[in-house]
Amino acid sequence: MLFNSLSFLIFFPVVVLLYGILPKKLRAPWLLIASYYFYMSWNAKYAALIALSTATTWLCGLIIGDSTKKTKKDDDAAPVTAVPAIRRKAALIAVIVINLGILFFFKYFGFAVDTLNGVLGLFHAAPVTASLNVLLPVGISFYTFQALGYTFDVYKGRIEPEKSFLRYALFVSFFPQLVAGPIERSERLLKQIDHVEEIRFWQYDRIVTGLITMCWGLFMKMVIADRIAIIADTVFDAPYGFGTFELIAGMLAFTLQIYCDFNAYSTIAIGAAKVMGFSLMDNFHTPYFAETIADFWRRWHISLSTWFRDYVYIPLGGNRCSRTRRYFNLMVTFLVSGLWHGASMSFVVWGGVHGILQIAEDLLKKPLAKAEDLLHVNRDNFSYHFGKIMVTFSLVSIAWIFFRAQTLKDAVYYIHRMFTRWNPWVLFNEGMYQIGLDRFEMNILIVSLVALLLVDLLWYFRQVDLAAFLMDQGLWFRWAVVIVLIVCILVYGIYGVNFDSTQFIYFDF
Repeated sequence: MLFNSLSFLIFFPVVVLLYGILPKKLRAPWLLIASYYFYMSWNAKYAALIALSTATTWLCGLIIGDSTKKTKKDDDAAPVTAVPAIRRKAALIAVIVINLGILFFFKYFGFAVDTLNGVLGLFHAAPVTASLNVLLPVGISFYTFQALGYTFDVYKGRIEPEKSFLRYALFVSFFPQLVAGPIERSERLLKQIDHVEEIRFWQYDRIVTGLITMCWGLFMKMVIADRIAIIADTVFDAPYGFGTFELIAGMLAFTLQIYCDFNAYSTIAIGAAKVMGFSLMDNFHTPYFAETIADFWRRWHISLSTWFRDYVYIPLGGNRCSRTRRYFNLMVTFLVSGLWHGASMSFVVWGGVHGILQIAEDLLKKPLAKAEDLLHVNRDNFSYHFGKIMVTFSLVSIAWIFFRAQTLKDAVYYIHRMFTRWNPWVLFNEGMYQIGLDRFEMNILIVSLVALLLVDLLWYFRQVDLAAFLMDQGLWFRWAVVIVLIVCILVYGIYGVNFDSTQFIYFDF
């Protein structure tokens, strides 16, 4: 069930209405039923997988929690040590193996076999013929990481294990963020679920803010992302037919598409949760205004980047080690992050590129600072910061080519051709209208991107999103903007009988 579908347009009001009028003690069960229905609308059989992940991590949390209790012989008894320590570790290892094993089976088995055959081919050995033809469960990487994050938090003593299976199951399957995030932390979302009966539902300002947030997310998805995707698909599907400027346009189109597409899902999820009284974490903070690659990752897919920071990078040693070890930790984290996004070497390379860029930034930081001092560079002016933003944006955009291309070979070919097929005449002979959008559609896209820029600038300078900004304005202005958004979605949104609705990109991960 897509957020930009008619079925969700019916599903969501029904869920919210019953959530608001049912007795408070039935809120959690009702949301759990709705969440499983939401997930089963894609493939009912795969609901068993999320149930298995939920059950194993919940039981593991209880085992770990019980293992840290004191014996009841006397009040001064020391914490149970030897056997419980082994028990805790065994439970943790078991739940990691089960959950990552399921993830590996459905997502990485084919990639592992292909990689193994590639290695065997180097030694002229017979290839492995094992193969699977299974459908990747939607959102499996997201709910698996969310459930494992809870387990790690319990193991480290950051939170107490959740005693209610029903409430924990809702935490893992909460439908607004179930299939594409944000990847919520247990101490944040689970705490809200534990107090769901205390939520005051009928609050006008909160509900309106949530609905406006959802409208802006739908605008980003249907008016911008799905429209600009036509350019990206046209160019990436046949790069050999285009020159430098069309290839640059395709690269920039995907750069903006993935931002609008994924940001749209997170925005709609945040808005939908807010309507019901839940607060989800922000997932994007104007990432394309970042001045360094490290800053980009503090702004992009925040829920995932902080997950890898807390559960991979820091356990490896983080920054509290030698420079060589720190760079190793960084590369491992980004290579794993790349692999998380997809079972392809191009995703691994994409992650590796970002790791290498961050290492290069760190190595060049002091030499560049000294050079700027010698040249008396003014670091406080607009041009200095704008230049850094443009350099970072360019590097991120080029890296996205590895993410979008079907294979590593295709990505290398795309980049090579982009720098070697100079054709500036397409800027003057209307050749740029031959890459998927005619003049009218291109004009709609340009105006929409201006609106996106204004909203992002609002956040960049004032740390305020569109919904919060509009709630501070006069009633006439607020609803004028909302009506314009709705009209644009209905009139200029990419949908209809002859249109195969594009699912959100991150559903595949």
